[in-house]
Amino acid sequence: MVVCGDDGLAHRLAAELRDIYRRHVVLVVPGQEGQPGAEPPIAQNGQAPPAGSRAAAVPPLREMSAAAPTGEALRRARVETAAALALLYEDDETNLRAALTARRLNPGLRLVVRMYNRKLGDHLEELLDQAALVTASTTDRSVLDASTTVLSDADTAAPALVATAVADTRKVVQADGLLLRAAERPAPGRGEVPDPGLCTLALLSSTVADPAGSEGSGTNGAHAPELLPDDRVVQASQGRGTIVLEAVRRASPAPSPRRLARRGAPLGEVFSARLRWATAGIVAAVLALTATTAVLTDADPVHAAYLTLLDLFSINDPALEDSTTRQVLQLLSGLVGLALLPLLVAGGLEALGTFRTTDALRRPPRGLSGHVVLLGLGKIGARVLARLREYDVPVVCVEQDPDARGVPLAHDLGVPVIVGDVTEDGVLDAAGVHRADALLALTSSDTTNLEAVLAARALKGDLRTVLRLYDDDFATAVYRTLRSAHPDAVTRSRSVSHLAAPAFAGAMMGRQILGAIPVERKVLLFAALIVAGHPQLEGRTVAESFRPNAWRVLALDTAEPAARRPDLAATPHDGAQPQLLWDLHPGYVLRHQDRVVIAATRHGLAELLASGEHLSLDPAPAPPGQVGDTGTTGAGEVTC
Repeated sequence: MVVCGDDGLAHRLAAELRDIYRRHVVLVVPGQEGQPGAEPPIAQNGQAPPAGSRAAAVPPLREMSAAAPTGEALRRARVETAAALALLYEDDETNLRAALTARRLNPGLRLVVRMYNRKLGDHLEELLDQAALVTASTTDRSVLDASTTVLSDADTAAPALVATAVADTRKVVQADGLLLRAAERPAPGRGEVPDPGLCTLALLSSTVADPAGSEGSGTNGAHAPELLPDDRVVQASQGRGTIVLEAVRRASPAPSPRRLARRGAPLGEVFSARLRWATAGIVAAVLALTATTAVLTDADPVHAAYLTLLDLFSINDPALEDSTTRQVLQLLSGLVGLALLPLLVAGGLEALGTFRTTDALRRPPRGLSGHVVLLGLGKIGARVLARLREYDVPVVCVEQDPDARGVPLAHDLGVPVIVGDVTEDGVLDAAGVHRADALLALTSSDTTNLEAVLAARALKGDLRTVLRLYDDDFATAVYRTLRSAHPDAVTRSRSVSHLAAPAFAGAMMGRQILGAIPVERKVLLFAALIVAGHPQLEGRTVAESFRPNAWRVLALDTAEPAARRPDLAATPHDGAQPQLLWDLHPGYVLRHQDRVVIAATRHGLAELLASGEHLSLDPAPAPPGQVGDTGTTGAGEVTC
């Protein structure tokens, strides 16, 4: 696989492909033409050379320099025989030129392109897919959909940021609009029955008698972490924590602009509470006068109400010849009528002011609690806002620039926006941060994000906070400091490249890879597979297809093959029904045409995919200092 880029995302992606997916990677970075060292042999489609060969000892990551991703540079990177190419330059035109050149050199190449201009990216994806369709021997549109993927930092970082705010963790996978979380459960006490969730993904290494295992070591202690254990093993385990898969919530498509346009302003925003109370008082006075008139003058209720309204609006004749009681009632009705006139004027002015500011930004409603405070409505903030509303999470936004990219989206979604500098006194208070569940600091300034989080923690010490930081080292330092200062609160400090790399890696492996979840120093992969061509699955029941420590079938796609969505990780369109069935009966027999979602270890998925007609994930031999599936280095550094 080939990765081309000029910033930290390229290095992060190359490490992700090497450490988690164990692929040979050629990293092309800016510099003078040439490359250091000898070129290691790379097998067809970027797979690892067979074990025992001379190339087995060569590290799977090679870095070369090129001034630009020209045709000559791509040839030196062996694009003609590569399985996938990622173009991650910050300049859209550079990525566009390189993508067109790469498609010409290798029509069957899987392309992952980073584009800031989404409209241009959509057109580029369609163009490159059409070029692949012309040269391909198949007309299968599902294969075509995986040939070119256009992503942006905002698209890829937003799901992880939303997951932290919604699910308390970034160990999540989205499938068919359902947000799934890998939740860590402590060891159950004596007599307690642990909740298995959808299924048990792993047994943790930590035990009651092995405190060293609580650090996530895969080698220390009596019990190493065990992925996809058998149910009997889970029941027999004593004092070991587990990681279970559980559903957090399902995403719902955002309302269409037309439907939003038909939605009027709520009554509470048109008229103030004080005006509504005054109106209720006048109505009560009118009803009381009507009842008194009916009782004291022996008039029927309808006639009594008629007389009261005439006196209220001062259009009735004076009751000069009537009884004293009638005259007193007429005077009281006139007094109520005098109070009605300013009430009508105030109501008209309030309604006029509300409708004149319909296009203005909403303010947070009083008493709002349990919401998420989102700081910054730029490129990433807008994507995060849209994702949060898909999950029906209440949001209050803070943005200094009223013309920011996400402000119109917030207005369309009816999300309150406070325009102001988050570092100024009173802004966080106005956003109700002391009653919020989480704070997402996503402005373009690292110092602003850090200052906002520190100020928010001063207002609410246990507030869940997420920072967007550009530098990985700075993000790590901030995370450790905040965790030390606030041990009882949840803190997440991530760089954009750290959050975006997994999505780019999944796109390079193919859209059947839904995500990866680290379990201590091991990794679980989630994938969507067609049963056909896999003897380990086809014709077997769900229970029979389960292989402990290798793979497990989690869900079944119930849609007809022609109606299946190519990308299960994407949110379903408006009106689309969920396709995945998660509550599978163990006796269900997997058929030839079924598509299933599985959880698998890296080696287990490699075995499954090697038996079918899909991409291969044959693992490369572990470089010196690395051990199989654990992804650890000889120095003990966690690399995944």
